[in-house]
Amino acid sequence: MDLRKLKKLIDLVQESGIGEIEITEGEEKVRISRQLAQQPMLMATPAMQAMMPQGMPGLAPATGPSAPAAAAAPEPTGHTVKSPMVGTFYRAPSPGSPPFSEVGQSVTKGQTLCIIEAMKLLNEIESDASGTIKAILVENGQPVEYGQPLFLIE
Repeated sequence: MDLRKLKKLIDLVQESGIGEIEITEGEEKVRISRQLAQQPMLMATPAMQAMMPQGMPGLAPATGPSAPAAAAAPEPTGHTVKSPMVGTFYRAPSPGSPPFSEVGQSVTKGQTLCIIEAMKLLNEIESDASGTIKAILVENGQPVEYGQPLFLIE
């Protein structure tokens, strides 16, 4: 795939408003996706990287997208409730139900704060401290890792 084709694909992605396009020609594979800053990102196979000039904007190796730079956040104060497992975080027992907890709500030790779904099992996560919820650090339906902070309790 030549550079003219790649430039046309990048222009098409920018103009059309689509989020991502992936094209395969033989053994060559190109994936272009739009970033939050509205710049296309080009994913190229190692064979394609050899034919492209260095310094082409939006070019990333096919091994995976680069990790976003972590912004320095202020250190939270209070007790942090961390995820005991890897899974999906849910604030409520079902989509139409009210959440188990809200910011500003008083909680007691042992009170259910959320559910983490792991391997099709719903696991209730209980507070390990009493106090007031100051922050919910995870969005509903977001994947969580082991040890990831979920709630901040003071």
